[in-house]
Amino acid sequence: MPNSILIAEDFDDNRELLRMILESGGYSIREARDGREALASVRAQPPLLAIIDLSMPALDGWSLLRELRADERTRAVPCVALTAFAGEGDRQRALEAGFDAYLSKPYRAKELLELVRDMLGRRTPPAADGDGDGAHPKPREATPLERE
Repeated sequence: MPNSILIAEDFDDNRELLRMILESGGYSIREARDGREALASVRAQPPLLAIIDLSMPALDGWSLLRELRADERTRAVPCVALTAFAGEGDRQRALEAGFDAYLSKPYRAKELLELVRDMLGRRTPPAADGDGDGAHPKPREATPLERE
């Protein structure tokens, strides 16, 4: 799925929640359970965006980002740092490390969807606008998750 968002998250419940929210917004999703799986997925087919948990087994989010940024084929993939350990200075540290955005858990569905839309240039998902290019969105009602 070339027009997809990759979720790299080791906890099943967290990954499922992210998937449900993003699918409710019309996005196609790919999932990875650890950093190595995520790296292989991105190298095989770069996604539109990667949402990366910072604390994963095999290869943590920090190391995954370094690998992605070092590879010419994957360095342009926008990456969101996702973490439950949101201390003072963590956002700045993530941005300085090369993440394009930062999202701390817990987050609201609306906050996640707005962040994704902003990062993708306010385009709607490819299938949502009828012509497949995402450039001319049709108005739509907010989903129950977005109304939170």
